[in-house]
Amino acid sequence: MDQPHINEKGMSILVTALFIVGETAGGGLIALPTAIVSTGAVTGAFLLLVAAVVCTYTGILLAENWTILQELYPEYRDHCRKPYPAMGLRAIGPKFAHFVSAMLQVTQFGTAVVFVLLAAKNGENMLHANFGTHVSFCYMILIVGLLVFPFTLPKSPKDFWYAVVAAMISTTISVVLIIFGTVQDYEVCHKEVFYPSFNFSKTLMSFGTIMFSYGGHCAFPTIQHDMKKPHHFSRSIIIAFIIIFIFYLPVSMSGYFVYGSSLTDSIIPSIQNINIQTIVNILISLHVSLALTITFNPLNQEFEEILNMSHDFGWQRIVARALVMLSVVFVAESVPNFGVLLDLVGGSTITMMALVVPIVFNLALTTIKKKKENKDNEEKLTIKEIFQNSDKIKLLANILILVFAIFGGVAATTSAMQTMLQSEFSAPCYARIWSENARIMEEQRQLTFTHGKIACCGMFRNISATGSEVCLDVASMAKAVSHG
Repeated sequence: MDQPHINEKGMSILVTALFIVGETAGGGLIALPTAIVSTGAVTGAFLLLVAAVVCTYTGILLAENWTILQELYPEYRDHCRKPYPAMGLRAIGPKFAHFVSAMLQVTQFGTAVVFVLLAAKNGENMLHANFGTHVSFCYMILIVGLLVFPFTLPKSPKDFWYAVVAAMISTTISVVLIIFGTVQDYEVCHKEVFYPSFNFSKTLMSFGTIMFSYGGHCAFPTIQHDMKKPHHFSRSIIIAFIIIFIFYLPVSMSGYFVYGSSLTDSIIPSIQNINIQTIVNILISLHVSLALTITFNPLNQEFEEILNMSHDFGWQRIVARALVMLSVVFVAESVPNFGVLLDLVGGSTITMMALVVPIVFNLALTTIKKKKENKDNEEKLTIKEIFQNSDKIKLLANILILVFAIFGGVAATTSAMQTMLQSEFSAPCYARIWSENARIMEEQRQLTFTHGKIACCGMFRNISATGSEVCLDVASMAKAVSHG
């Protein structure tokens, strides 16, 4: 067997770990406290730990999968636009490769839309809280798209390592500030905190939020391919997920214990110190914008592969990637809010790509590798061969994770879809030009920003250290948003 492939110009283990953190942590960080309110503190902490361990394990399986491909098939040692589908091709066949490619695009596309919505919402809230100015959420989406687009033009992750390291730094500072802000609010908010009774439907949806928070696996093969020593990617995975768990747990628990049911989709508006709230808004928006550089990369690579474009930079790349950005912005302008969409994407395609597919690929590829080592070059596999060639303890662990992923993913997806169907859909931004009702609802939405700057705490969201006059009318805001 050939020696492990080495890419002399690739990234180190530590830089790769920072890439993973920068690509994975961010949107989930500020949504997790609300998910923990649905599950309760003990159950929530347990789920965060289990998800971290399981996603680390499946990330290691993905690393092993790509290493096997580079060992067995030398053509994958050069630049590869579609490493994840390439695994599907070698593990199962062309049809599954097309399926994986489609799932990859849907997942990355949905994640990109959620990130754009989150950055736009943060920008809208920040401008209001600091300058008393309300820039329409619809316009903020366009602004985010324009600002992020130049960072999506480099060919591969190693070409914009500086952006992801900056995202990592911004997330670290955000975590510290969020915890500091919640500690400041503890005295005022905790004595009025309210924890809702157990809700099975919301608990199921929290699975989607948790998976979205950990499930950055779609970009892992692309990142691993750009390492100096791709066979060491598992080390980067372990370092990254330890850091991510250290980020998530204290933010989730502090948000839960201090604010309880008063939390909205994001913990940021609940922080009563406006200066801290503003800095966190800026940093999370910066993180999300920079993380989009990786999220967009598989989308862009796939589109350029379909068009059979050159790997070299040119006007064709600019036009192709502009079209991808426009499509994401269009969908973002068409959806009501990022919260339910985050749960839907997390429970469906992210669960599939982060938990199910890595295991299926690994079972097949490790069996193919063993067959080749035994001078058997027949790559067509049977279930019997997979069971015979798989380590029994590892096989049992894989089966348990698959059962967990399938039941949890289906339940979370169904719950999110029911929530979307039971609520009134937002009128798309572009429909407001012709819809009188939508224009009226936008005016009502702007009125909710006229008074108040904080999503105050307490059962009725009217508790603040400086008086209820600073409280946002969260209920009216939600109603306005649901109508567009």
